[in-house]
Amino acid sequence: MNFKFRQVEIFWAVMTTGSATAAAEMLHTSQPTVSRELALFERTTQLELFRRQAGKLVPTEHGLMLFEEVKRNYAGLERIKNAVERIRNFQQSGLQLTCLPAFSVALLPAVCKRFRQYYPQASISITPLESPVLEEAVSTQQYHMGISEHSMQPPGTQTEVLMKLDLVCVLPEEHPLACKSVLIPDDFLAQDVISLAASDPYRIRVDTLFSQLGIERNLVIETDSASAVCASVCLGEGIAVVNPLTALHYVGQGLVIRPFSEQIVFSVCLIRPLHRPYSSETEYFIQVLREYCEQVCIQLESLCFSRGRYDANNG
Repeated sequence: MNFKFRQVEIFWAVMTTGSATAAAEMLHTSQPTVSRELALFERTTQLELFRRQAGKLVPTEHGLMLFEEVKRNYAGLERIKNAVERIRNFQQSGLQLTCLPAFSVALLPAVCKRFRQYYPQASISITPLESPVLEEAVSTQQYHMGISEHSMQPPGTQTEVLMKLDLVCVLPEEHPLACKSVLIPDDFLAQDVISLAASDPYRIRVDTLFSQLGIERNLVIETDSASAVCASVCLGEGIAVVNPLTALHYVGQGLVIRPFSEQIVFSVCLIRPLHRPYSSETEYFIQVLREYCEQVCIQLESLCFSRGRYDANNG
């Protein structure tokens, strides 16, 4: 079956406009040309696509069925056309990023804002994923970069440690323990505690620590999200141990941060695919990301943390 794309285009135009004359105007051609090519298309496909009634083209059932398929393909062509326009107009610099859900709230929005000050028309797509799905997606070159907690290097990637931090304690501003400069495990005895879900690796490490010390806490809320933990602390529901990046996001909203005497390391790592071409936009985004991580470390230091434990690139 050797029909031409032009014939499909004419069929689509007739179905869309409702007449050969209007289709000719849409396609910048003549009405006789539309009628001739449409007849050739019917002969080639051996389908009666229209009935001619009182000078009008009325779609048959076969015509309607074929139009449904043609519409789906035209939607794909429209996407290609739009992509061409975006590339031409410098809008398809489109960075495809993936990260842990916590970073989609507490890290990337600020980085994206700074990046778009230099590339205002660039588009950015952020897909939150959990490990190890995140690492696998970057390994298969699906994204320009990924941001994870794990410094392991998946196949086909290179990994850079952006920050090594310690988990911190977060408390409501008016909590009695907020007067302390550093919290120790004993401070948590019989306290209402908000925690990450039982399967979270940091939850497991925190629980193990308190279990080994024989300190009983009162678990009142558990959630998959560090942001939800901090939001609950802001509302006075309890205290928690979380990553400092998310905690910083909630400072000034009813929450205060205090160092924890026990060191539980939290890393922020950049994963880059080795086999996906880099662009100037990608390189600039990574530069902005590194600079923002350095500023986070300075901000943590200003909140009375010890210097050596909160340096950017302290890998």
